[in-house]
Amino acid sequence: MGEAASVKRPGGRGKFISFEGGEGSGKSTQIKLLAERLAAAKLRAIVTREPGGSPGAEIIRHLVLSGMGRLLGPDAETLLFAAARDDHVRTVIQPALSQGTWVLCDRFSDSTRAYQGRLGNVSPGVLNAMQRVTIGDLKPDLTIILDVPVEVGLNRAAARRGAGEPDRFESEDINFHQDLRDAYRQIAAEDPERCVLIDASASPDAVAAQVWTALRDHLFAAATTASPA
Repeated sequence: MGEAASVKRPGGRGKFISFEGGEGSGKSTQIKLLAERLAAAKLRAIVTREPGGSPGAEIIRHLVLSGMGRLLGPDAETLLFAAARDDHVRTVIQPALSQGTWVLCDRFSDSTRAYQGRLGNVSPGVLNAMQRVTIGDLKPDLTIILDVPVEVGLNRAAARRGAGEPDRFESEDINFHQDLRDAYRQIAAEDPERCVLIDASASPDAVAAQVWTALRDHLFAAATTASPA
């Protein structure tokens, strides 16, 4: 029996899966591989990203990655991300989930807590207020946190970038990126029911196998358990 036939499909609302990790951790690659595997299993899925993912949010993405957020300061940068997320959630994520479509998102609210919270020292009160306004009770059903040594991730990012200039976050020093890795590892430790920490230093196929195992254990197995006999 093929994989598509063997997958127990959760019904109703679509599933929301976010991918988190530092620069060069392989999020884009793993989202692409998972989208292909879900398509093979006859599950509708869209791929999106933050900051961005909707027309309004993409405009803000350009501002943030150009360095404008750094000039304005961490609190103002957090407001920019909140505005982008609000547009993204209202126009893309929520409608897709309501239609039963799975959403695979390259970064979501955990990125704000890691980058602006842990590294920008934005207070938890500000972060919590922005979260209430932008996403309310919405949170990913599963968050994959791709963990890779800082040097490996930065080398990957540089190879991907080629002759291009590093963006707002890629240009930070190595201590920034080590703190970022620590922040994500802490997020994974604090919310093990939602978050799965995966060693992303392995080959893309090996990492993809771990992602699928996390999906099977957290979503498909839960759906099977909830189904009546």
